[in-house]
Amino acid sequence: MRMIRSAAAFAAICCAAPALAAGFVDPAAIDVEVARFTSAGIGQPGGARLPVDRRMKLNPCPQPLSLEWHGKARQTVLVRCPAPGGWRLFVPVIAGETAAAPAVPIVARGESVAIAVRGRGFSLTRQGEALDQGAAGEWIRVRPAGAKTDPMRARVLRPGLVGMELP
Repeated sequence: MRMIRSAAAFAAICCAAPALAAGFVDPAAIDVEVARFTSAGIGQPGGARLPVDRRMKLNPCPQPLSLEWHGKARQTVLVRCPAPGGWRLFVPVIAGETAAAPAVPIVARGESVAIAVRGRGFSLTRQGEALDQGAAGEWIRVRPAGAKTDPMRARVLRPGLVGMELP
């Protein structure tokens, strides 16, 4: 068993060295962050299905990575570099027990909400209606008040507030 762990560690170091030398984010570091977030290792129930592809070349992130659940069923972890011009990566997880408690909806369907849209140098807020219920961090459909347009998707930020950030 010790030999297998040593071999796995050696393989991770060897595969990560070219990525580090080229100035890219080490995919093994993302694997560690996802395992810490889900409280389950790769291949375990609640953990990542597979390691992050070692061929990926992600630019270095000057800020700590942001991890959050993506989707209502929590079958994917969204890993983002929150810096301007940053990247995002979706890591599928194995269905099963997770350490996180089930999401409690804080926005109800039909509820009046404020829709905030933020971008580089601007922030807009408009009233709207939630077309789905959602917990903090989940994406739901909303319709701006008085608009006869198609619904848009926004992330639940807190009770009564949904929004999105534009690049």
